[in-house]
Amino acid sequence: MATHFTPETLKFLRGLARNNDRAWFDPRKAVYERELKAPMLALIEEINHAFADFAPEHVRQPHKAMMRIYRDTRFAADKRPYKLHVAAWWVRTGLEKTSGAGYYFSLSAKQMVIAAGMFMPTPEQLLAVRRYLVEHHAELRGLLAGRKLRAAMDEFEGNPLKRPPRGFAGATEAMDLLLCRRWGISATLPAEQATDAGLVQEITRRFALAAPMVNFLNRPISGGPSAE
Repeated sequence: MATHFTPETLKFLRGLARNNDRAWFDPRKAVYERELKAPMLALIEEINHAFADFAPEHVRQPHKAMMRIYRDTRFAADKRPYKLHVAAWWVRTGLEKTSGAGYYFSLSAKQMVIAAGMFMPTPEQLLAVRRYLVEHHAELRGLLAGRKLRAAMDEFEGNPLKRPPRGFAGATEAMDLLLCRRWGISATLPAEQATDAGLVQEITRRFALAAPMVNFLNRPISGGPSAE
């Protein structure tokens, strides 16, 4: 049977949103392990099997793809110890230390998010992608404008600069894309949909539609033959 979450998953996440502290979490850690961690790891494994058909470079061991629920509060003013969602990130093989473009899924008490793209590129990656876009911006525009993709996901705000990045002032045809500091698409769905038996299909259908865009963004940073 296809993996999905349960109403108990959402109940736990609602409780965590109201009680983000160790005194509440620790006595319920077994519930977290059973209702959130275990199904998330199983979900990742099923998505890995689907990736074999359209994104084999993104297959990851489930425990490496799943993101920790514990927040890093060392340098944060907000000391709440837990994230209010469970999430997974599938990075391309070879880019694990710097991320690149990949696939993302998260579930909170209010919503689930299915996304793909380049979210936090390093300065070197940002420069490489911008240089690539100067000559290939039309290809990315075509991918983002695909009818099926647009029906399933929305292009997300690119955290744009207010001025052209250094060295790119003359690249006017690609400027709207060059101003972006991230590129990608996402779909936000009701949290209750994560309890449906069709959850894996909902995620993998969107990931498959986004695969050409993810591959495009990784070309100039993956060292592949088409990154010239």
